[in-house]
Order: sequence, then structure tokens, then C-alpha cells
Amino acid sequence: MKLSKPQWQAILLMSFSKRLAAVRKERGLTQQQMSEVIGIHLSQVKRYESGDTQPSLEVLRKIALALNISADMLLFDEDERGPSDDLRMQFEALNQFSPNEKMVAKELLDSLILKHTANRLSTGTG
Repeated sequence: MKLSKPQWQAILLMSFSKRLAAVRKERGLTQQQMSEVIGIHLSQVKRYESGDTQPSLEVLRKIALALNISADMLLFDEDERGPSDDLRMQFEALNQFSPNEKMVAKELLDSLILKHTANRLSTGTG
């Protein structure tokens, strides 16, 4: 079964445990099958899906590979990791820059991020 974009968006608004269960089901796997594919006990899969525990990084990697999705998709809400819409177009335009222009843009962004972090730390808001 292939999910539509609205169905995927609904999954992305779920917690990790609910998102994991939803994607597993969408892929047509039982909890038992998933446990076998990733090499963990069935009870552990049940704990992940109930929200009682979180997987280690190694297990998270195995889950993402088994489900053929990125770990980011399991962990982060929609648009939580990417740039906001007002910056997305500008970041896409960077693909047209020469390697030297990209380096300058990266250095500028790095310095702005460093300044922002230093300001947050000095004011105690970070």
C-alpha cells in the first residue's frame, strides 16, 4: 500500500512511537517480522511502539534500513530539520553558485551562526 502525501503528513505529525508503528504497518510488516529483520526481540519492538523506551542509534539505523526511510523521518516532525519556507528558495539558489561562491556563503553563514550562539550563551537564553 502506498500512502498519499496527506497520509504521510499525518504520520509526520505523530510521536516517534506512533510514527514507527504507522510506517511499519504501511510497509506490511508485523512486529514479529520487524524484530527478525532488525535482529532484536519482539518485546523490544513493542516497547518502542508503545513509547516505553527509545532505540539505540544502532537499532534506529537498522529500523530505518528495514523500513527503507531516513532516520530523520522517524525522529523529526515535518520541516523541523529543513529551512523555513522563507529561506528555502534562497538556499536552493545556492546550487547555482560557483564552488568559490558557495565557500564564501558557507563561511558567512558559519560566522552568523557562531555570533548567534555566542549571543545566546552570553545572555543566558541558550
